[in-house]
Amino acid sequence: MENNGLGTNVSNDDKAPEPQKPAYKASDHKPKDRSLAMTQSMPWLLLVVALALVGWLAYVAYWPKSEGDPTAASLSAFEKQDRLTVFSAQVTPMVTAEDSRLMGLVESRQAAVIPARVDYTLDLSSMDRNRMVWNDSERTLEVLLPALEVSAPNLDEGHAKYMREGLWIGRDAQDKLNRETTRKAEQEAIKQASAPELLALARSAAKDAVRLNLAIPLEAAGFGKVTVLPRFQGEAPPEA
Repeated sequence: MENNGLGTNVSNDDKAPEPQKPAYKASDHKPKDRSLAMTQSMPWLLLVVALALVGWLAYVAYWPKSEGDPTAASLSAFEKQDRLTVFSAQVTPMVTAEDSRLMGLVESRQAAVIPARVDYTLDLSSMDRNRMVWNDSERTLEVLLPALEVSAPNLDEGHAKYMREGLWIGRDAQDKLNRETTRKAEQEAIKQASAPELLALARSAAKDAVRLNLAIPLEAAGFGKVTVLPRFQGEAPPEA
């Protein structure tokens, strides 16, 4: 009991009860916290999805994949080349020409040494499936090559050497001698370029070029390491 100063005793039980604070529950803030976390993580999720999409597109575009047909892949590689220069040779034809005028009273002669370059090419546009044999168990591709073509000689008349004989060589006679030596030099250059030794070198270079031009695209297309076996008509099939 307590005295309130007015002569009245007041019991402790008669005091007004103090208001109680509501109990804190962690669960009261869970929905709000979860919503905030999802909002903060959304940009990262979008970034991950975007990176995955970019990676998939890059895989589809650039990852080596097998076309299922090495012959078709080889023909596609040939189509991009069309005509392949496999070898070049420098030849030096030496030719002579003569001119006679005034009923043989004025005669002249010219000897010329004219350097020339000749190219050896393969016309790959003629290639088709009939010229290829694929062996899946041995991973080999036999290729029957078209005949080598010898280009028209490229005469380097700027470095040509001339020797002339005659008491008098007029302009007309000189022009005739030059035309004649040029014509003969072209013929001689083709003849020299057709020598067996040069043709053998050109054929060997052609086979090496075809091996390189097919092995790399086939590997990139997903066929793995393929042994390319090129040969020319009349040659025995090469061994792997």
